[in-house]
Amino acid sequence: MSLFKARDWWSTILGEKEEFDQGCLCLANVDNSGNGQDKIIVGSFMGYLRIFSPHPTKTGDGAQAEDLLLEVDLRDPVLQVEVGKFVSGTEMLHLAVLHSRKLCVYSVSGTLGNVEHGNQYQMKLIYEHNLQRTACNMTYGSFGGVKGRDLICIQSIDGMLMVFEQESYAFGRFLPGFLLPGPLAYSSRTDSFITVSSCRQVESYKYQVLAFATDADKRQETEQQKLGSGKRLVVDWTLNIGEQALDICIVSFNQSASSVFVLGERNFFCLKDNGQIRFMKKLDWSPSCFLPYCSVSEGTINTLIGNHNNMLHIFQDVTLKWATQLPHIPVAVRVGCLHDLKGVIVTLSDDGHLQCSYLGTDPSLFQAPNVESRELNYDELDVEMKELQKIIKDVNKSQGVWPMTEREDDLNVSVVVSSNFDSVSQATDVEVGTDLVPSVTVKVTLQNTVVLQKVKLSVCVQPPLELTCDQFTFEFMSIPRVIQCKFRLPLKLICLPGQPSKTASHKITIDTNKSPVSLLSLFPGFASQSDDDQVNVMGFHFLGGSRVTLLASKTSQRYRIQSEQFEDLWLITSELILRLQEYFEKQGVKDFACSFSGSMPLQEYFELIDDHFELRINGEKLEELLSERAVQFRAIQRRLLTRFKDKTPAPLQHLDTLLDGTYKQVIALADAVEENQGSLFQSFTRLKSATHLVILLIGLWQKLSADQIAILEAAFLPLQEDTQELGWEETVDAAISHLLKTCLSKSSKEQALNLNSQLNIPKDTSQLKKHITLLCDRLAKGGRLCLSTDAAAPQTMVMPGGCTTIPESDLEERSVEQDSTELFTNHRHLTAETSRPEVSPLQGVSE
Repeated sequence: MSLFKARDWWSTILGEKEEFDQGCLCLANVDNSGNGQDKIIVGSFMGYLRIFSPHPTKTGDGAQAEDLLLEVDLRDPVLQVEVGKFVSGTEMLHLAVLHSRKLCVYSVSGTLGNVEHGNQYQMKLIYEHNLQRTACNMTYGSFGGVKGRDLICIQSIDGMLMVFEQESYAFGRFLPGFLLPGPLAYSSRTDSFITVSSCRQVESYKYQVLAFATDADKRQETEQQKLGSGKRLVVDWTLNIGEQALDICIVSFNQSASSVFVLGERNFFCLKDNGQIRFMKKLDWSPSCFLPYCSVSEGTINTLIGNHNNMLHIFQDVTLKWATQLPHIPVAVRVGCLHDLKGVIVTLSDDGHLQCSYLGTDPSLFQAPNVESRELNYDELDVEMKELQKIIKDVNKSQGVWPMTEREDDLNVSVVVSSNFDSVSQATDVEVGTDLVPSVTVKVTLQNTVVLQKVKLSVCVQPPLELTCDQFTFEFMSIPRVIQCKFRLPLKLICLPGQPSKTASHKITIDTNKSPVSLLSLFPGFASQSDDDQVNVMGFHFLGGSRVTLLASKTSQRYRIQSEQFEDLWLITSELILRLQEYFEKQGVKDFACSFSGSMPLQEYFELIDDHFELRINGEKLEELLSERAVQFRAIQRRLLTRFKDKTPAPLQHLDTLLDGTYKQVIALADAVEENQGSLFQSFTRLKSATHLVILLIGLWQKLSADQIAILEAAFLPLQEDTQELGWEETVDAAISHLLKTCLSKSSKEQALNLNSQLNIPKDTSQLKKHITLLCDRLAKGGRLCLSTDAAAPQTMVMPGGCTTIPESDLEERSVEQDSTELFTNHRHLTAETSRPEVSPLQGVSE
């Protein structure tokens, strides 16, 4: 409602793409005019200083040209602006501007203009101080009780307080135990500086203690300081507030005692002069700025607090009196007298929205029009609803997941892979044995017919393939849309010609329905010999060191792929099938097909699963040990710190030796965790290659369609990364169990079983391996994969010999496993695994 919105009296937008913070706003009679009206002084991080005197003809008017009295480019970022008695010999107000390495004091004056040209304002530099340290913020006041003038104290980034007595530098002192700068304020009642340290403590330092403390030219103690020349800087009082402070303000009004107000990230504190809490208020939102000001009730103080919800709250002590909505998030708020209007609230946002408002309750002139009433025909509504639902259903069936536009060529992505390797390889920081790692250039083209903004292009490849750059952003390019484009990289990028081997531990045979094709025509760049008798044998050497041999039968329509590593078979097998399909498509043959009639190599696949799972368990144990040692290390540190702080020294009782031993254990465990993570990454890469091979063989074995193979890939390869929180084993087990209880189920009893809602790491892999075996068994008996809603109904699909039910006991699982042993068991065993990463699919995705 407009009743609770801040009433806009005057507003303007400062500059373009400028930034502002809480120190960039000040209200004061900076030109010392006789009417005593405040002016608005605003500085920006871009170095601009502006002075406004709003004179709106009516409420809500924007800024007029005559409202801007002065605009100056100071060429250095403005951190803070303050107005006070900064020039000796006069009590007139002057403007102090704090830059990162400079403090400047100006006089602002106005000259009466002739005729209709208005008054002319100018700034004159009175003096400046070049700072030896980078400034953070400043405060001013009558330090030491001086009369008729203000002194300035600047806090540097590294914790030095620099005091300036107007035109001269007085002294500098380092705050003890300093880490990060906090807000700084001066209390004239106690003659103290108050700040909040990085320890989240409010700290107070007496000015006299600062003045008589040892000089801060050097941060380390010298021999003279140790002998007693100078005094140590000691804090007057501290208060732990438990959070970082956003701002500090010290107020003292006639009807209330002097108070220190501290605005935290979640709480608002009011402290006495001695650091005791007068009251505090827990805030339910994130504050951005605040300002205490005089209250009409005796003994209370009103406080304006802005927050990140575009709201401005007014508290009387801890009681919320008013809440008003602002059009922006304020980073600074001030109250002043502008154009004979007292109590104007001035707010500034970080992007330069400057507004003068008041807390009025003027009614809004807008009234919502009356809605025409008519009788509803529910029969017509039902018919219309059915038509709309039919349209929605048809659209979802035809378009899929992504929203489609009317024109398909609004945005197109195309990829061209260079046929030759780069003359100078870009893989300079990659080492794989003694082989030189090549690189290839991929050209991605974006074509758009509509105006696009902030286009992001992402290129993804699977490890061990690497990219020189995986994300691009185009600023010059307004439809929300995602385009994907898949492309294949050349096989020679990770594979070189090698010598074929006649013996291997792992072999698979692919059958075709066409005559065998010469391997030289299928792999023209991998011929390592020119003998015509060897055209049916070809060797491949991966950059990781492993070798694969491909043999084509001279008499039958078969191809054999063999290797010492089971997971290495996948890439060459996949490339062989793809190249055969492309070859026969060019020949005009449309009925070419591949098949697999051998036994499924589940035993070799299960060994890779066990290796991966064992590394996950080892990683979990190592992280638990590391956590325990870290807790022990911190406990010993606390014991030692207590001993060191004790005024009466006590023996360490070998705590230092225990600390050193625990530290070495922590480092050793951290190295072991890092090494295990590397091994786990390599094992997961090998497991993914083997999984691709198993999916490929299942598809050829049961002649599955592309949609069914996609379901298998989604079930077996759900993760791009393997983590301790969500691993491959539990995710795949849940997906396969879902398939067994839906599209591959036999009875409604199986469909009624609910899956566990939480995915936790299993105790072992026996359950997963049994479910994979059962999946293959049901596919072998005629089951088919489907994701339609019809699959939830009790199935009567044609399954030769019936379909085995989901085992509900260990005995039944053992019987299923024994029944399927003859069909799926491969008697060949894996050799010892190496610690190298395996070759991943030669595919990339650009979005």
